[in-house]
Amino acid sequence: MTEKITKVDIITSPNRLEDLMDELDKIGVTGMTVSNVSGCGLQRGHKEYYRGTPVEIKLLAKVKVEIVICEIPVDKLVETVKKVLYTGNIGDGKIFVYDVVNVIRISDGTEGIDALR
Repeated sequence: MTEKITKVDIITSPNRLEDLMDELDKIGVTGMTVSNVSGCGLQRGHKEYYRGTPVEIKLLAKVKVEIVICEIPVDKLVETVKKVLYTGNIGDGKIFVYDVVNVIRISDGTEGIDALR
């Protein structure tokens, strides 16, 4: 295994997911895992009213998109995500970039970059 494999996690609001998926498809991202998650960051939640009573909502609904890439440049992926998700407001999301040591396809034991193809 000589080529670099990278995992990128993106956490953002659910209403931005379709636009993000469309743009990722345009740059050649062929697979991803999407999970519905809850969390808070700088927003620290918000206040809603239920039957006239204020209720603190501390965890906000988010989506987590996990992508593993080897052929698409990481910088291109990150710039695409930033372009799609940027509004300039708190809550646009976060991008996490990790090095991947190995990938193994369970069905046939293929390892490394070949397991992603």
